[in-house]
Amino acid sequence: MTIAGINAMTPLNTQGGVFGAIQQSAQAAPAGADFAGLVDGALKSVSAAQQGAQTAEQNYAVGAPGATLGKAVVSSDQAEIAWNAAVAVRNEVVSAYSSVMNMQF
Repeated sequence: MTIAGINAMTPLNTQGGVFGAIQQSAQAAPAGADFAGLVDGALKSVSAAQQGAQTAEQNYAVGAPGATLGKAVVSSDQAEIAWNAAVAVRNEVVSAYSSVMNMQF
């Protein structure tokens, strides 16, 4: 039995959801891009994921052609992961802000 090296592992797909929006915004942004633009893009991505999940669930509920339970569950899970990532980023930003505000100068 052979064990593949770490370089042979497939990377985690972070091209969708919040991570993809942040990566695309960061790569496309000029050097002086604002933080608010990155946050706006990420939140719009989360909102789109949630709307996509809601649409997939509604399509399955009414029996639309091509709508499956699997598609509804996967899109719902993607929206949940995007939301959890957005909340985690928010918590880290608030924590960093609190740390800076508590510094003694």
